[in-house]
Amino acid sequence: MTQKTLRKGNEALAEGAIRAGVRFFAGYPITPQNEVPEYMSAHIADAGGAFVQAESELAAINMVYGAAATGTRAMTSSSSPGISLKQEGITYCASADLPCLIVNVMRGGPGLGSIAGAQGDYFQATRGGGNGDYHIFVLAPNSVEELGNFPKLAFDLAEKYRMPAMILADGILGQMMESMSFNFDPVDPNKLGKFDWAVDIHKNGRAKNNVFSYKGDNLIADVVERAKRYGLIEQTEQRFEERNCEDADVILVAYGLSSRACLEAVNHAREQGLKVGLFRPITLWPFPQKRLAELAKTAKAILVVEQSLGQLVQDVKLAVGDKCPVGLNAYPAGGQPDGAQILAAVKSLLTGQKEGLFTLQDHAAGFTYHCTRDLKLGVQGDRKGETK
Repeated sequence: MTQKTLRKGNEALAEGAIRAGVRFFAGYPITPQNEVPEYMSAHIADAGGAFVQAESELAAINMVYGAAATGTRAMTSSSSPGISLKQEGITYCASADLPCLIVNVMRGGPGLGSIAGAQGDYFQATRGGGNGDYHIFVLAPNSVEELGNFPKLAFDLAEKYRMPAMILADGILGQMMESMSFNFDPVDPNKLGKFDWAVDIHKNGRAKNNVFSYKGDNLIADVVERAKRYGLIEQTEQRFEERNCEDADVILVAYGLSSRACLEAVNHAREQGLKVGLFRPITLWPFPQKRLAELAKTAKAILVVEQSLGQLVQDVKLAVGDKCPVGLNAYPAGGQPDGAQILAAVKSLLTGQKEGLFTLQDHAAGFTYHCTRDLKLGVQGDRKGETK
């Protein structure tokens, strides 16, 4: 473990990636992750790596595909709409069984959205944002220290199972500064050995390797075989953190920065005599459903706190089933969780009230909407804008 230093989240992430053995980075600027490519451009060459300022997000992810095919530890980073542009390339990496790292420092959406930190990309990350049946590892840090240390974990998992991994952070976490340290020694990729599948210079010392995103023989067999790995991962790689859950009447479930606001609510609740705990998923895929289901058996209720409009809560409900009620405290499109509001929602769950709780049905109560056309405005398709 290194001595503690004060670092910005994005810079800790980039330095952690270099320390983890990343030797190829391709990216394209977008706020709030710009410090990642900026740091890489200044420092990765010193470690013997290569930085490419790509002409687009699409180009960047395809460059990562090429670098990863050689067995190089390769990564890219972006923020929400930029990650959307990379989705096709991510599916190609998944179908080619290429270990690589994608970082999403999320911002408000949909569309261009805002540069405020958000968590609206949960479904995109955990369900696979592109086409076909596939998964990628999704790790959710909640501190600058975890941002700096998760690249090594991501590559360890990605290479073990031959699949892409994603670190899902948010704009505030990427921009904030904290004291942190690295908990691993620098990785020298030249001492890792070669993959037997990688495309590289072999001087006729072995059979030629090919890396294809579509092998062409039997797609069904490929997809089914890959699903066996996914099943094994769901059994063995679920990661989480829990605080004060054993005796909790209400368990808060949150990831990333939201979990820190929840911890404040847990502390205030305990001071008031309320038994509240915190369950933090660290792997969003595979989601840690087994442990959460166990905790739900003894809880009176679960409150999901997320910076999105009801995405994480779906996985929580799937894990919990009918073991206890599940409520939602939502802060979409760049809204930031607040400990006092979370505590109010906890009390609502315990007393049957609605303050701080969100459902689409309650939100839409009494609301009507109808979109109409008006001939007075002209006829659709009339370029002159005149009614015929």
